[in-house]
Amino acid sequence: MPSELSDFSTAAAGAPGTVTVRETRRGTFQQDIICGAHRLTADEPASVGGLDSGPGPYDLLLAALGACTSMTLRLYAERKKLPLTRVQVRLRHSRIHATDCAECETKEGMIDRIDRAITLEGDLDAAQRARLMEIADKCPVHRTLTSEIDIRTVEEAARR
Repeated sequence: MPSELSDFSTAAAGAPGTVTVRETRRGTFQQDIICGAHRLTADEPASVGGLDSGPGPYDLLLAALGACTSMTLRLYAERKKLPLTRVQVRLRHSRIHATDCAECETKEGMIDRIDRAITLEGDLDAAQRARLMEIADKCPVHRTLTSEIDIRTVEEAARR
């Protein structure tokens, strides 16, 4: 395992499969995100001290789930030749009391909840719609978020 972590820590910023996030030093929260050849900005709303120059961390998490859900549904529909013309996924993150979640293992304190509403456009019958809704839960990001996650953190030496 140590070799996996050392291989990761020596990966260059912008390397495929590696995301680098660093402060811009413009405002308290603004971050520059590098994903391969792509650059994004993350920030927090002005109401909490940010510059509101980009989506916040939870917005990015929701965007990842929404994009993965839509892409998974599109791939499935094309493979099965379903008449799906467009997918829209709307998401919201909130914190709720664990006691308000009947099917959750956690029974005390607060838990995270993601509400996801999927709009399927096209001349789909009830069985096709039901199957697409089942497939939505099979997107890789959904599986990651609902599985056990092992996050390993190391400190890297600053580059000068």
